[in-house]
Amino acid sequence: MHSTTVSAGLAELGRDAPDERALTRLVGEVTGRPDTVPTAARVEVFDYEIGTPSTEALLRVLGTAERPSGETVEWSVFVKKLQSARHWPLIHLIPEPFRNHFIDNLPWRLEVAVHRSTIATLLPDGLRLPRLHQLTEYDDDRATLWMEDVDQLPGCWPLARFEHAAHLLGRLSARRQLHLVEPFLDRPGVRVPGIGLRYYATGRVLQRAIPMLADDQTWLHPLLAEAVRSTGDHGLRDELLVLANRLPAVLDRLEALPQTYQHGDASPQNLLVAKDEPDEFVVIDWGFDCPQAIGFDLGQLLVGLAHAGELAPEELPAIHTVILAAFRDGVAAEGMTVTEDEVLYGYLGSLLARAAFTALPLEALGKTTECGLELFEQRVRLTRALVDLVSKVS
Repeated sequence: MHSTTVSAGLAELGRDAPDERALTRLVGEVTGRPDTVPTAARVEVFDYEIGTPSTEALLRVLGTAERPSGETVEWSVFVKKLQSARHWPLIHLIPEPFRNHFIDNLPWRLEVAVHRSTIATLLPDGLRLPRLHQLTEYDDDRATLWMEDVDQLPGCWPLARFEHAAHLLGRLSARRQLHLVEPFLDRPGVRVPGIGLRYYATGRVLQRAIPMLADDQTWLHPLLAEAVRSTGDHGLRDELLVLANRLPAVLDRLEALPQTYQHGDASPQNLLVAKDEPDEFVVIDWGFDCPQAIGFDLGQLLVGLAHAGELAPEELPAIHTVILAAFRDGVAAEGMTVTEDEVLYGYLGSLLARAAFTALPLEALGKTTECGLELFEQRVRLTRALVDLVSKVS
C-alpha cells in the first residue's frame, strides 16, 4: 500500500496528521529500522477516563510496516494532546469569579516542560521517561506529544513492586531538593512550599467535598446510605468531619516540613511497567510542580490502584508499611537527612488533604448516569482505610 494512502488514514488527527515523509520517518524511528515502510495506519481512542482539563485527547496511532526483506512488523505510538484550561469543554462549571484564576494557574504545559528539561539525567536507575518521538506546540495554547507506546506488564502489582517504586521515589525526592533543582515551569508563586496542595485543598476539598460530606442529604442518598448500611460503617461521616477540622492545621505543618520537588502524581498508573523491563518504571504525567513536604509522593502510590478499583482497600495497610520504609531508605541512600516522623507526616498529611475527603464518588450523586452500589461500597471501604491511616496525623 502506498504510504500516501496510509497517511491519509490518519486525517482525523487534524493538523497533527503526519504527511507521507513524516509518517515514514516516525515508523522508522519506532521500529528502529529507517528502511521500514508503513503499510497501514489507524487511530484508536485510548481507553482511559480523562481526569484533567489540560488533556484534550489520549490516542494510540498504530499500524503495520514492511521491511526490505518483505517481513511485516507492527508498530504503535501514544499521542497525547494537551490544552490550556480555557479550551476545556467543562470550563463553564468553574464559577466565573474564579475562572480566569483557574485557567492561569493550571500548568497545562508541564509535560512539555518535563520533556524539554534535563530530568532524564537526574532520574535514578530504574526510572525513565518514555521515548519522545515528536513534540509540537501551537500558538493557540495547545501541544501534542508523540511518545513511546509502552507495552505494559499485565496483572496486579506485587508488594515488592510497591517497595521498589517507593525506594526510587525516595531517591528522586532527595535528588530534587530545593537547593539542587528548579521547577519545570517557573511561574509566580511556584516556589512557595506546599502551594499546589493548598490550592487543591482550598478549592476541591474545603469548598466542595467537605460541605457535601457535612450535608445530611448527601448521606441520605440511597446509594451512599445503603453502602454505609451494608458495610456497617456508621461512624465514617463523623470521623471525616473531625479530620476536616484538622485540615487547615495539617496544611500549615506540611509547609513547615523539609520540602522537595517530587513527581507529584506517582500513582502506579503513572509508573508504567513494560513487559520486557519488569524492574523498571516508565514515568509519565508529572504533577504539582512546586515544593511539597517530603513523603508527598507516597500518598498517590498507595491509593492509586485502590481508587481505580484494581486493588482491595484492605490491602492498603500492608502496602503502607512497606512503602514508608522503602521511601525512607531511598532518601537516606542519597544522603538527605530527614526524620522518620517528618516523612510519615509529609506522607499521611498529604494523603489526608488530597485523598481522604474525595474518595467517595460524591460527584456521581444526583447524576442521571448509572452508578452502582458496588462502587459506593468499595469507596466506603477505601475511605475507611484512608481514615484509619491518616487519623495518626495530629
